[in-house]
Amino acid sequence: MDIIQRNKELMKKFETMINTADENLAEELVYSDAPFYTPASPEPLYGGKGYLSVVHFMRSGFSDVQWKLEDMVADEDKIAVRWKLTGTHDGEFLGTKPTGNKISVCVMNFYYFNNDGKIINDVAAEGMIGILRGIGIYK
Repeated sequence: MDIIQRNKELMKKFETMINTADENLAEELVYSDAPFYTPASPEPLYGGKGYLSVVHFMRSGFSDVQWKLEDMVADEDKIAVRWKLTGTHDGEFLGTKPTGNKISVCVMNFYYFNNDGKIINDVAAEGMIGILRGIGIYK
């Protein structure tokens, strides 16, 4: 299997990891020193557990949140992914009380890999505006 195909297969496993919050998969797929950012933390969070903190942050406001990998474009050290994020706003999120609104937004991310096939960076496009519109606090 070539590197590009390997990275695509890793992203399919990553989809499972974020939808199940599987700590073992997170450790397998994410480099331990990789920094990740969330509005819930002023400092970066690191490694698989840090990435799962982002997932748990989303689940605190949307207990049924799911990411569906809809498309990806890959080269040897990065992949661009288009996700469909869905969920129900059933918990407080960024200071907004639950609305019960269903969301369905397109989210774009770039994932960067090291030579060992571990994710070392995740750069997200601004998907937050779609979430805020979905729960009715931004028009």
